[in-house]
Amino acid sequence: MTVQTPSSQSSLQRQFWTWRGQSIAYTVNGDGPPLVLIHGFGASIGHWRQNIPVWAQSGYRVYALDLLGFGESAKPPFDYSIELWRDLLADFWQEFIGEPTVFVGNSIGALLALVMAAQHPDASQGAVLLNCAGGLNHRPEELAFPLRLVMGTFAKLVASKSLGSLMFNQVRQPRRIRNTLYQVYGNREAVTDELVQLLYEPSCDAGAQQVFASILSAPPGPKPSELLDSVRCPVLVLWGEDDPWTPVKGAEIYRQWGERHPVEFHSIPQTGHCPHDERPEVVNPLVLDWLNRHVVR
Repeated sequence: MTVQTPSSQSSLQRQFWTWRGQSIAYTVNGDGPPLVLIHGFGASIGHWRQNIPVWAQSGYRVYALDLLGFGESAKPPFDYSIELWRDLLADFWQEFIGEPTVFVGNSIGALLALVMAAQHPDASQGAVLLNCAGGLNHRPEELAFPLRLVMGTFAKLVASKSLGSLMFNQVRQPRRIRNTLYQVYGNREAVTDELVQLLYEPSCDAGAQQVFASILSAPPGPKPSELLDSVRCPVLVLWGEDDPWTPVKGAEIYRQWGERHPVEFHSIPQTGHCPHDERPEVVNPLVLDWLNRHVVR
């Protein structure tokens, strides 16, 4: 069953779908070949507010959804993982689309787009990766011992019954969200009150703390390097050059892979972790140009 409701953050109309007994928010705009947009950690459909109208008006049927645990979707006390969200995306595709689709993602969403391309090739006509994460979390070997200890302690504190709410309430304060955005957005002018509110509102929902704690302790999931050889569809890789979370040097594996696979790569100067939101005037035409050359109509 789907129910329409106006979005509190944009003009995009939300609908709701029940998946495994949980409410999933999604939107669909436009007509034409299908795209599925997948947000990153802590974000939601609204993070694509500057992209969806442009791509829909250019002749594409654009779907976007709030992953379970984020945005206006339910926030149950599940064990969150890349595999859980992969299954959500695969079932969403089966329920609503059922034809080859381009999966477009940012950060963890880009990793999920790559997972779909590798593990659900029949569903995937292409993948667009914006600053693709290397995993849901850092792997132990990727962190020096002191930082590994700090991160482990923080995850336990957030999950604790006595201190978890206090810790989470500090992390989710709008001023802290804004400061974090200033660190990861190369274009500080894109850090608006609307964006801060978009990230803050879902953190007030019941269950948000438990979701946050679960994700902090979740397994990292597959490495991009483990997925690439299973991908057969064309891939577009876009990367903000000033990203401190997933530095542009991480794109080297895609450059090397591109020597034997149809991969197109563009780095975007003075841009951080979220190019689609920081520089939509750059990202939108790059994506449309690539789609127009690779998508079968």
